[in-house]
Amino acid sequence: MASNRINRINEEIQKSLAENLRNVKDPRVSGTMISVTKVETTPDLRYAKVYVSFLEENKAAEAMKGLKSAGGWLRREVGNDLKLRYTPELVWALDDSITYGAKLLSLINSLEVKSDDEN
Repeated sequence: MASNRINRINEEIQKSLAENLRNVKDPRVSGTMISVTKVETTPDLRYAKVYVSFLEENKAAEAMKGLKSAGGWLRREVGNDLKLRYTPELVWALDDSITYGAKLLSLINSLEVKSDDEN
């Protein structure tokens, strides 16, 4: 029963962060396309691991520094949106699953398909 609550909180944190990332004034963050792919919150609501992916991989390292720098402001905004007793501390993690998926798709598309006539 508690896991259902944590899942709902994870979804709400993800929505709040996605909205508030647009308002970050740090040029390292505002200059790149960032997607919040997943949020995992501890059961005691003290920490939330936020997985983010970037459209431009070459800007990912600088954008992660910008996210860590803006983490306090984003935490406050999430706290204002969710009205929880404890606002979790945001821990940022790079999610490369979208890049990995695109790489696999390009490999699959590059395969030659034999038709039945060639056998």
